Amino acid sequence: MSITERLPASGRNRSRTLALVGAAAAWIFAYSVNGWVWDRLLYDVVGMKATARLTETIHFFGYDSVKIILLLVGIIFVVTVLRSYMSIERTRALLGGKREGVGNVMAAVLGIATPFCSCSAVPAFIGFVAAGVPIGVTLSFLIASPLINEIAVGMLFTMFGWRIAALYILSGLAVAVTAGFVLGRLGVQKWVEPFVFETRLGGQVIDSTAGLSFAQRLQMGREEVVGILRKIWPYLLIGIGMGAVIHGWAPADFFTRYAGAGNAFGVLVAVVIGVPLYSNAAGIMPLVQVLHEKGLPMGTLLAFMMSVVALSLPEMILLRRVLKPPLLAAFAAVVAVGITGVGYLFNSILT
Repeated sequence: MSITERLPASGRNRSRTLALVGAAAAWIFAYSVNGWVWDRLLYDVVGMKATARLTETIHFFGYDSVKIILLLVGIIFVVTVLRSYMSIERTRALLGGKREGVGNVMAAVLGIATPFCSCSAVPAFIGFVAAGVPIGVTLSFLIASPLINEIAVGMLFTMFGWRIAALYILSGLAVAVTAGFVLGRLGVQKWVEPFVFETRLGGQVIDSTAGLSFAQRLQMGREEVVGILRKIWPYLLIGIGMGAVIHGWAPADFFTRYAGAGNAFGVLVAVVIGVPLYSNAAGIMPLVQVLHEKGLPMGTLLAFMMSVVALSLPEMILLRRVLKPPLLAAFAAVVAVGITGVGYLFNSILT
């Protein structure tokens, strides 16, 4: 018997609480100093020039790798513990809805309220599916969460006015709701990897989380963190690395040459270019502003931004661990079609 197990129940509970608070404080500290550490390391210690492309690439890879891993750890742990309290039937009733499409709207609105990046929304997706939320409804959340970012809304409002900001919100909701609804109607549950539907404790699949102690629920959270990160970390780092290279070396002139106002296929080109990039909506806004000043149509710019945040290559690599190829391809195709349609619609409205 360990020292902890020999303590009275009140002492064990106090120890667990202190450990949990300490872990949360360490997480918050690590997340808050991540950018500062990479700035000091590259600019002051190594002496690299901040505006150099190589520096931007290395900074992007280091900063985003740590940030996303921290987000994954926090989100997986919290979602798993909360999921252990969820009734599958109650969750289905909450997000499934009795009328078709209502659950998709609710999930998309919930996605707006939880501003994860595309990669860190995946653990929440796993938690929803495991809790019994229909796959189409969950996909609406997965699309809306990174796509409609409150920072991007504020920046669009500041730079381009309320009309563009409102169109961005409405179009993002339309893409998320429609894509989730269409995919749900296709009956794609069979293309989700089996482990997503399983709840484990101590390495064993369990049928119900009712009656578990708080310590067991925390144990579930820790095991889920280790299990998911073990499955996805190589793919995550490869995806971020590819995004970092493209982020640091993609020239703005390339966009204006092939996706400018004179090209009827400019929106399609913008979507194709945006998919390999990786950023959140706020991170891509400086490039959007530069491209707007160079004369790119607003619909093309919004399609580009949406493709970056909702169909990023790192997200596709990460999603491959939970979705089988047919569903991954259908997800990418439906979302890409929706984003492309929004781009052309905005170009026709705003010309």
